[in-house]
Amino acid sequence: MTADPAPSADPRAARDSLEALALGDAFGERWFPLFRFREGLVPEDAYADVHARRLPAGPLWPWTDDTALALALHRVLVAHGRVDQDRLAACFALAYDADPGRGYGHGMHTLLPGLLARPADWRTLAPTLFEGGGSLGNGAAMRVAPLGAWFSADLELVAAQAELSAAVTHAHPQGVAGAVAVAVAAALSVRGELSLGEVAARTPAGEVREGLLRADGLPFATPPREAAALLGNGRRIRADDTVPFAVWTAARHPSSLEDALWATAGGFGDVDTTCAITGGIVGARVGVRGMPGEWLERREGLGEHVPRA
Repeated sequence: MTADPAPSADPRAARDSLEALALGDAFGERWFPLFRFREGLVPEDAYADVHARRLPAGPLWPWTDDTALALALHRVLVAHGRVDQDRLAACFALAYDADPGRGYGHGMHTLLPGLLARPADWRTLAPTLFEGGGSLGNGAAMRVAPLGAWFSADLELVAAQAELSAAVTHAHPQGVAGAVAVAVAAALSVRGELSLGEVAARTPAGEVREGLLRADGLPFATPPREAAALLGNGRRIRADDTVPFAVWTAARHPSSLEDALWATAGGFGDVDTTCAITGGIVGARVGVRGMPGEWLERREGLGEHVPRA
């Protein structure tokens, strides 16, 4: 059963964003075997491969938890037309239970199993993560672009719904801010109005917003590797270390998903997540028509995971 979309909803843009998010996620994940993530050490030949645009090896590019949770969020929007937090918690828990090996972070391994039987417990469990501070990770940001596309006609509604979606798993204000920033960026992308300054202006105060303002002052001529060194590339798995660079690469290539993903991969770090964020933002505008056919053939399909809107 699905709800009738609100008059302002854009299910087509949301689906396009979801498809591109999954493509970016799967494409980015293929680069992980080439470097030592925790140390941030990337062999020069890996940078050379990105610069030469040599596709990563492997006949199939599987997607990760980024896509699994984006699919869950999209399912709630299709069914209810808005974020129902308890139902969203249940969908997150079901996605995790179906395949906990998708690459979930420590916080989600701690939180999501407990929500399977009692989804409403997110209200008490999410704030206890990370010694009671709540998660300020990039997980709420990595999954939210389709929501921004869905509500793109109303930027205030985008921010409010993004906050609701984030709070189910990320109680820290900066975890929420990362989700708001990405959702707003995706909405602006649909409208053909993406700018770092506008995203920053609609992002709650704090480290994420400060990073976006630094990104706004960074020329697009800057090589992605240098931009990542200045803005972060997700290696710390924090929203403020992830979102500014991903939004910068999206704004750098607002009309080319392929160019945007190659630029994002050039920053390395948490490549599946940065590419998922960038892909979801740019894909919300360019749609499936802007996706390289060979890449889609390699990416793991979404199939029955996506309900009809």
